[in-house]
Amino acid sequence: MLLVISALKGYAIAAKDGHIGTVSDVLFDDTTWKMRWLVVDTGDWLPGRQVLIHPTALGQVDWKREVLPVHLTKKQVEDSPDVAQDLPVSRQMEDTLYNYYGWDRSWGSDSYIGMGAMGAPMAGAPYFGGSLAEERELAGIAMNAGDPHLRSADTVTGYDIHATDGDIGHVENLLMDSNSLTIRYLIVDTSNWWFGQHVLISPYAVSEIDWSAGKVGVNVTCAQVKASPAWDPLAEIDEAYERRLHTHYGWPGYGW
Repeated sequence: MLLVISALKGYAIAAKDGHIGTVSDVLFDDTTWKMRWLVVDTGDWLPGRQVLIHPTALGQVDWKREVLPVHLTKKQVEDSPDVAQDLPVSRQMEDTLYNYYGWDRSWGSDSYIGMGAMGAPMAGAPYFGGSLAEERELAGIAMNAGDPHLRSADTVTGYDIHATDGDIGHVENLLMDSNSLTIRYLIVDTSNWWFGQHVLISPYAVSEIDWSAGKVGVNVTCAQVKASPAWDPLAEIDEAYERRLHTHYGWPGYGW
């Protein structure tokens, strides 16, 4: 199932012995495009704390009730290493969390689904957990303090999309495979260029992410976008549609 990633915001996180908070953001790796962390707002339970939950801790999602169970206790979460809200999530902090919980460091470290046909790893600012303006200010001070491949889905939403020969719109949302927890497509709103249209762009097409400018470069032309198979946001995305889309652009398939 393909899931609009913003739909996860507000989902309840249920530990073995009670509620611990709600999802406030999703962090993904820009080299594999897999979810790496859920950012959890613990509300009044642990005020001032930022809690990160690794995908390997997730149980069976209750889509109807919008609940994400985790194989953790409230005590485990409460005693976990503190991740400050105003500091970048560094590799050192991630390692500390891996050690504390016994989570698998290698999860999600494989190449992007298919042939791993992404371009060079994308340089950019780490996730700081603040607003876009705050993150950019902090990035100028502590660019090397955080993991440069850790991206906030919240922050990337709104980035301008630049084709090889012009602007085509901005990132409206991300579509994630709920089984592999891999981002399949960027949903692009082309209203400023092609009124009333939305298109899907695979991460296979992404050539760069310019964090400081808030833009994503893609290896497609404006003409290719206009000639791509039409996408209906209200219709289910099936394999037949994905095959037509990938054939049109020459992208690898997703295990087909």
